Amino acid sequence: MTTKADFNAEEWSTVVDGPLYAGMRVISADRGGTMRESLAMGRAYRQAREPHGESGLLDELVKSPPAIDPDRVRESGGDISTVATKQLREAMRILQAKATRSETDAYKTFVMTVAEAVASAHREGGFLGIGGKEISEAENRALDELSAALGAPPAA
Repeated sequence: MTTKADFNAEEWSTVVDGPLYAGMRVISADRGGTMRESLAMGRAYRQAREPHGESGLLDELVKSPPAIDPDRVRESGGDISTVATKQLREAMRILQAKATRSETDAYKTFVMTVAEAVASAHREGGFLGIGGKEISEAENRALDELSAALGAPPAA
């Protein structure tokens, strides 16, 4: 079982921050709903703590506080899309070198669960809560980008 001790501080930070960057990428895809979407991201983390013991790596990951690095975002011209993609690709590179396949698959699933929870938190379009789409086209594109950055999904 892979644990936090198997990573240096920079590697661990990259892995821990990946889901947060994914959520921020989806939040930035469309205007509106930022508060609901942020709360949905927090709920996804809380729910991930509940099945404690299924993945030691994820257990440790959800205990570690993630953080957005404003310098990293600024250096990319403020483009969270670019930063999120790079963050997830680097996290996957690290995990593929150090974690088991099932732990890597669990990480991918968690990242996409966070991103999808954010995307579903606020209906886009419509008027006064009537009509609109649960997930907008821009959010779907963001989800596709994140999925591509993570690589092939776990086999069912």
